[in-house]
Amino acid sequence: MKSKPPLSPFYDSQTIIPDCRLFTGYKPCVPFKLCEGCQDRIPMATRVLIVNLDALGTVLATTAQLPALKRTYPDSHITWITRKNALPLLQNNPFIDHLVEWNDENRIAILQQRFEVALNADKSRPAAAFMNIVNAASKRGFGLNENGAIVPLNPGAEYGYRLGVDDHFKFRVNQRTGNDILAEAWEIDYRRDEYVLQLTPEELAACERWRRELGLREAETVIGFNTGCSTLFSLKKLEIETQAAAIRQIAVAMPEVKIILLGGREDTERNQRLAELCEGAAIPTPTTLGLREGIVLENLADIVVSGDSLGMHIAIGLKKYVVAWFGLSCAAEIELYDRGVKIIRDLPCAPCWKKVCDMPHGPICVTEFRPEWLVEAVYTTHNSSRLREAVLEKAS
Repeated sequence: MKSKPPLSPFYDSQTIIPDCRLFTGYKPCVPFKLCEGCQDRIPMATRVLIVNLDALGTVLATTAQLPALKRTYPDSHITWITRKNALPLLQNNPFIDHLVEWNDENRIAILQQRFEVALNADKSRPAAAFMNIVNAASKRGFGLNENGAIVPLNPGAEYGYRLGVDDHFKFRVNQRTGNDILAEAWEIDYRRDEYVLQLTPEELAACERWRRELGLREAETVIGFNTGCSTLFSLKKLEIETQAAAIRQIAVAMPEVKIILLGGREDTERNQRLAELCEGAAIPTPTTLGLREGIVLENLADIVVSGDSLGMHIAIGLKKYVVAWFGLSCAAEIELYDRGVKIIRDLPCAPCWKKVCDMPHGPICVTEFRPEWLVEAVYTTHNSSRLREAVLEKAS
């Protein structure tokens, strides 16, 4: 099998340097195994680099592009660079060959490598600037111009780029999902592919342990309330009294279900207070065990109620039924894969993507939200034939 030429122009090594994704140059892939005469080489073939540093939910949503990438480049080797806090979302992903943390050491290493295709999902200066200097034959997505402005790198990225600079187009005109738009930006085949989020066998076993510990094994249906959101957009979470009222009403209307509270470390106090307000109608789950354990806990639910947050994206990735409410963000960009309900209010000020509401009437997308809307959506989802089939399959 033909080996690639050495990277250094100063020295022609006499040692075999194979074109093999198992070869690191640091140690043998298997103790005492030599490359010479090896019949197990796996060529790199098409090397693809994905740059994706944005919000955690966006990183998880980007995994929906992986099946299409493999259809386009069947023998590809995929490297994905992202921030440290997003790494758990991409662990155990069968499509990713090399998962890399965004830091100085790894950026230097990547810049010494060659890729056939580099794909940037982010309209951010760090990601765009990095794309400019990556060594790749084809670059798609977004880069940075000489004035420091983010710009599209290819014709396919024009639509997604326009969404960022034209609020009317983004908020009032666009009806395409973010997955569809990103597939066009990367110029790959779009077939409504699902997110790729897989639990390990150990994590699946942990799910069963939690079901026993939380008393969920006999429940016909488990409803998970993802109660919070990131601190960056705090208006993506409902008022605590609204959530508590919805939970109490669901418990009365559907006594056969169990309700659990889900969230991250920042939601600990909120969930404790919610459990008190719900008067035993909701079971709190741990919030401080880390992101992968949070995914395990969310997997306990059949239906997940959430705002547009990481918890919603995790539910989509786990193929749960989702009741999602929207205020400041764009509901059209979210793909629920025909598993759930979007609660969208016709407000003149929404969506807005503002961190702080500056309207005279305040954030009515949150303050005037009625708990009955959640109850009705959960009831409708709970009674859907597809969910019934899924629950029966789980129980069998």
